Parts: sequence; structure tokens; C-alpha cells
Amino acid sequence: MAVALCYLSYLTISIVLTMWVARTLFRSGRIFLLDAFHGNEPLADSVNHLLVVGFYLINVGYIALALKTTNPLATVREIIELESTKLGLVLIILGVMHAFNILVLTRLRSRTAAPSLA
Repeated sequence: MAVALCYLSYLTISIVLTMWVARTLFRSGRIFLLDAFHGNEPLADSVNHLLVVGFYLINVGYIALALKTTNPLATVREIIELESTKLGLVLIILGVMHAFNILVLTRLRSRTAAPSLA
């Protein structure tokens, strides 16, 4: 029963965090994309949506893969330690993906803002 509660708690917290980060990136990223695509709203919104879908697929996929444990979880301490390790890894992945998205958007923005040599 302890393992099932740990799984449920881990899934709930991880998915809620993923949704929160995805919504934040979606809202804030739109401005970068609009600038990068010179105000082309349909294109910026489409790319923004595709980025969020990819973000969800990667994160929820990792969350599902990391769910499994072989530990017996006999004490509350073991449950908390296991869950904190798993949540910590999810948070690190969310942070790395956020940094990667910012890097890509910044490069895209600077590439399109550079004057052409034609």
C-alpha cells in the first residue's frame, strides 16, 4: 500500500509541475516567437503549440519511466527519500528543457534579427 501511495503522490506532483511549467513557457514563449517570426502570429502560435506538445511528451514519458521502483519502502522515511529523488530528477529535467527552449528561442530570434547580406 505504501508503494501505491508513493506512486500516486509522485505522479500527481510531477504532472502538476509539468503542466505549470508548460503553461508558463507557452504564455511567455509566444512573445519570443512572435519577434522571431516577424509578427507572423499563426506561425508563432503553431510553433509554440508544437513546442508544448513535445515538452509534454518528453516529460510525461520520463515521469512514467521513472515510476518503477524495486525498493520495498518499509518506512515513511524511505517513501519520502524515494519520492524526493524522483521529483528532484523531474525538476532537473524541467529546468534543462526550459534552458534548452530559451537557448533555441534566443538563437532563432538573433538569427532572424540579423541583417541580411543580400
